[in-house]
Amino acid sequence: MSTDRYTSPLSERYASKAMQYIFSPEMKFKTWRRLWIALAETEQELGLDITDEQIAELKVHKDDINFEVAKEREKLVRHDVMSHVYAYGVQCPKAKGIIHLGATSCYVGDNTDIIVMAEALKLVKIKLVNVMAELAKFADTYKELPTLAFTHFQPAQPTTVGKRATLWLQEFMMDLEDLEYVAGSLRLLGSKGTTGTQASFLELFDGDNETVDKIDPMIAEKMGFKNCYAVSGQTYSRKVDTRVVNILAGIAASAYKMSNDIRLLQHLKEVEEPFEKNQIGSSAMAYKRNPMRSERIGSLARYVMVDALNPAITSATQWFERTLDDSANKRLSVPEAFLAIDGILDLCLNVVDGLVVYDKVITKHLMAELPFMATENIMMDAVKKGGDRQELHEKIRQLSMQAGAHVKQEGKENNLLELIAADPAFQLSLEELQASMEPSKYVGRAPRQVTKFLEDVIQPILDENKELLGVKAEINV
Repeated sequence: MSTDRYTSPLSERYASKAMQYIFSPEMKFKTWRRLWIALAETEQELGLDITDEQIAELKVHKDDINFEVAKEREKLVRHDVMSHVYAYGVQCPKAKGIIHLGATSCYVGDNTDIIVMAEALKLVKIKLVNVMAELAKFADTYKELPTLAFTHFQPAQPTTVGKRATLWLQEFMMDLEDLEYVAGSLRLLGSKGTTGTQASFLELFDGDNETVDKIDPMIAEKMGFKNCYAVSGQTYSRKVDTRVVNILAGIAASAYKMSNDIRLLQHLKEVEEPFEKNQIGSSAMAYKRNPMRSERIGSLARYVMVDALNPAITSATQWFERTLDDSANKRLSVPEAFLAIDGILDLCLNVVDGLVVYDKVITKHLMAELPFMATENIMMDAVKKGGDRQELHEKIRQLSMQAGAHVKQEGKENNLLELIAADPAFQLSLEELQASMEPSKYVGRAPRQVTKFLEDVIQPILDENKELLGVKAEINV
């Protein structure tokens, strides 16, 4: 490996080989050749003088790309598409005159971009569905384990560990819905010519509009798409890139939210992301087990979320039927968004699959706060014994403040139950109060909500995508 020049961390450290291949030169230029073959076949089928022998020659060399010939030609002509037309023609002397016939550069460039994004979205979907499946297992396993909930990161009414996981899962589900919608809406550019009018094809087919109408649908079918965009300039609308990368930014935001929660919970020692046998947590403090995977998710997620601005600005600043200031930006922003989200989803799968839950610590934290949260129930029990609701409310407010000072100012254990038992207005013994501190009494419908959400919402999605489940991602963690 060369060490004297910059290499992208996205390919060196984070993205899988599968995603890297989708955005590789080999994938790109093989797709160009497939598109040239589709164009030649279509033109032949519609009556142009293109022979079977020419098409057969193109097919023989569709995969053995002579990269060096194209590279040397580009140094001379400074045009990547025409360099590859030339290189293909060197291999296909009988067909060289009909390669790219009637087309402009965007025929191969833009159609390939759409094909590549469609393939990349398929891989993203596979990984996203598997993250959802692992989260569903986790939520189901811990649906009844009570834990402190937090509002404003202050202890609040208890929930369950599984219920909290459904909040993460629901956001990924929304991302999947958005992904499926946008992926299903992708169309090819087709072959529209230099300004989108198909004037060159109208000339080739002697002004026969009905024949030219057939070109785009035939190319789309040959390339595995339902159809092409009905209108365009020279390029497909850059709004398409905006929609696609916004999907990736949405997934990044969901992953960031989950990883942030996990980092906070690991600080509380309630959960812990996977930590390998020989892993080093800190160069100076050997005892540390830092949440580096979750931190990496957040780091990459910020990149993807901000990167979504690139296609949006590019889309907004295109002039009329086309300008070339999109090209350099697209070469960076779209592939890197996919490479980064690929790494993020691999990390999410790794973290969720190996997340350790420390139930005793969770219970300890909950029990330290539960007396404060149980005051409404305690007050109702006291009312049943004849107490005055208004008087009890004021007393429990004062006792809670006293117990809070005992905990925060003096650093002692929560003594609220002892204070309540000592007040005759409540008519409740310490034993009765302690017996009421059963955490499951305070989680409301959380376990049932988890069950219903998984059964009614998530399982149908997983069933619909069952062929994607269990697909092992390449994880660089």
